This record gives sequence, structure tokens and C-alpha cells, in this order.
Amino acid sequence: MASIRKQIIELLEKEECDARMISQRLGIREKEAYEHIPHIIRTVSAMGKTFILEAAQCIVCGYQFRDRKKVSKPGRCPACKKERIESPRFSIK
Repeated sequence: MASIRKQIIELLEKEECDARMISQRLGIREKEAYEHIPHIIRTVSAMGKTFILEAAQCIVCGYQFRDRKKVSKPGRCPACKKERIESPRFSIK
């Protein structure tokens, strides 16, 4: 059986996913999926592929978290202060 990171890479090469989708498909915690992403970014770039991070977005006002350094889901929107945030999505090309 392949390692969790290899499984995540294979999944992201096939389709765009957020951390919840990754956790459901691979049977790991959502938090654990977020912990693997920075390592996967480095691995994928060393393989000569492109890791695509679609920024998290506020569902209420549409604010996009483009300049955010963390890959995890933000807790609150700085623009409208609501907590309805769409998770960031990941894919590999």
C-alpha cells in the first residue's frame, strides 16, 4: 500500500479536492490532510509538476484569501466577520 502522501498526490492528480474530500476518500482526519499539504507541495514541485491551490473564499461576501500563507481553512472573514468560509481546494497538473 502506498503512503498517505502518495495516495493524496494520486487523488489530486485525478481531481480537485478540499481537505474534507481527501479525508473522506482516504480515511484520515481532515486536520491530518492539511498537515500533509505543505510536504506534498514540495514533493510535487520536485517532480516537475504544478500544485494548484484555489484560495478559500467567504460564502457571504465573496472575499478571497489569496495572500494567506496557511493552507488550512480560515476561521473568519476579515471583511464581513462571518464564519461561512468555503475551504481551499487543491489539485495537481
